[in-house]
Amino acid sequence: MSPLERLHAMARNIDIPKAQFGIGDVVRHRLFDFRGVIFDVDPVFANSDEWYDSIPEGLRPSKDQPFYHLLAENAESSYVAYVSQQNLLADDSEEPVDHPAIATMFEPMQGGRYPLRSEHRH
Repeated sequence: MSPLERLHAMARNIDIPKAQFGIGDVVRHRLFDFRGVIFDVDPVFANSDEWYDSIPEGLRPSKDQPFYHLLAENAESSYVAYVSQQNLLADDSEEPVDHPAIATMFEPMQGGRYPLRSEHRH
């Protein structure tokens, strides 16, 4: 077996978590009262151990799943959130998210999601 064939065989045996949400999707937290727009996705946990350890042990999500960066809002404020896939649900309310950074990254909401502005597409 050639080195390239071995690499392909190894890749088939790796269980890579699949992201359920994409850039521009509007989601809400499963447990806490906030929602937001996804602006980046990490295939697995990529934040600090300090951040992870600050989550109460009984609520800590597994690190081997996608994590999402959100432009988030709740009743009091807007902020950036980092949330595991297991704690997100699709938000089908079609209500816009009130975050000041949305207009810098996204076009106005269309069909319940935010299209990425053309200058941010690869």
